[in-house]
Amino acid sequence: MMKTAISLLCSLLIWFCCMQSLIISCKGGRINRQLSVNPGFKVKAVNLGGWLVTEGWIKPSLFDGIPNKDLLDGTQIQLKSVTIGKYVCAENGGGIILVANRTSASGWETFKLWRINESTFNFRVFSNQFAGVQQDSGSASSTAVVAEANSPGASETFQLVRKADDTSRVRIQASNGLFLQAKTQDLVTADYAGDGGWGDDNPSVFVMTIITTLHGEYQVTNGYGPEKAPQVMKEHWSTYIVEDDFRFISENGINAVRIPVGWWIAGDPTPPNPFVGGSLQALDNAFSWAQKYDIQVIIDLHAAPGSQNGFEHSATRDGSLQWGKLMILYNRLYANNPKLYAVELINEPQASGVSLETLKNYYQLGYNAVRKYSSSAYVIMSNRLGNADARELFPLASGLQLTVIDVHYYNLFSNIFDNLSVQQNIDFINNNRSSDMSYVTTSDGPLTFVGEWVAEWQVSGATKEDFQNFANAQLQVYGRASFGWAYWTLKNVNNHWSLQWMIQNGYISLTT
Repeated sequence: MMKTAISLLCSLLIWFCCMQSLIISCKGGRINRQLSVNPGFKVKAVNLGGWLVTEGWIKPSLFDGIPNKDLLDGTQIQLKSVTIGKYVCAENGGGIILVANRTSASGWETFKLWRINESTFNFRVFSNQFAGVQQDSGSASSTAVVAEANSPGASETFQLVRKADDTSRVRIQASNGLFLQAKTQDLVTADYAGDGGWGDDNPSVFVMTIITTLHGEYQVTNGYGPEKAPQVMKEHWSTYIVEDDFRFISENGINAVRIPVGWWIAGDPTPPNPFVGGSLQALDNAFSWAQKYDIQVIIDLHAAPGSQNGFEHSATRDGSLQWGKLMILYNRLYANNPKLYAVELINEPQASGVSLETLKNYYQLGYNAVRKYSSSAYVIMSNRLGNADARELFPLASGLQLTVIDVHYYNLFSNIFDNLSVQQNIDFINNNRSSDMSYVTTSDGPLTFVGEWVAEWQVSGATKEDFQNFANAQLQVYGRASFGWAYWTLKNVNNHWSLQWMIQNGYISLTT
């Protein structure tokens, strides 16, 4: 864990130490931007989620053109032998052989896909090693399938063949040209040469069950591949958020946007594969529209190198929290632009993935980098997800200038909300969230920012008036945040998650 934390610091320090020129249209020499800070101004913002960092649930149609789109990077599958009737397992979670002797499936029986193309994959096991044909036995004819490789190569590459009229039935061809088979319960081998059909008597046939999928930036770009992904993504960036959206924002009581970006934007126009160039031009357009419509901009590093939380919105490849192991980031930042209001150093780091001390060190380094080029941009530090004290960053942030603590409040993602009624949800806002706000909003501490909230809940059959009351309760409570708040998000196929839809249909009003 310490190694990955140090990797995070090294990788992301490069991002912040090199942000000073992330501007296309605002050309000119380096300046130390001086803006007057209005202490009475509060951010009433909306997140531009699903735009420059893909989240498939926000716009599912973005994935429609991907072949085998249910087998993207990070898809978790389980395989059951049709002849033996038991699940394939990486014995001990990895490090030795694969077997087919489990009557039920859990972690060791689950494989994460790394997609090479629409039918070729690596299989990552529980220990994060990769399955492959054994190479170290000294025998060129070895056919045992093991999970020993820490990184995939040719021996860890498999062709997945699906039955045409039942895609849950699969055969898996190894790099030696032969198919995997459950020859016995105690050994899976890559030595089946015949066809044998798709019946239950064929030991090379497995029933594949898809457990979970991911739909983030890595999945969409790698899914389309290097030829089609640039076309698809540039079309998305140029049409999903447009100038008219900024006009709408300015006319409806919103004074800022929080724009999630991914680390690869700093490598534009040629970011590392599978990411594609072009998002920097879209961000530049956003700054131009913000200038025209007098909208403040918060840049939010939503997806850090290697993923800071393992969620698809952080562009993870397979759900692992790697904390950055690749990349050299180029010198970029909108420091010269008068609409840069704040920089959020990272979004939702996972408490289980990094120590508080390491995160504080990173935030200090990020703060120093921003201050090198701007004395007046706010620096936002996101609280950790999970079991973490909401004030744990106060000792650091309170000693720095223009710092903000970002907290995210949803009446979702926890079973405590599953059976709450309309009034109980509203009471939770007025009591629990109000108490939370009082705890983090202090007269002598950093400013506070509810960087994400939404008028959505677990309630079924709620009326329009119910949603209005729920939204208003949150606006009242989160309005006490000393920096402000930001709704998640402007557009979404799920109506209540779309502030645009909520405003247009009379669920939320910010102008009265």
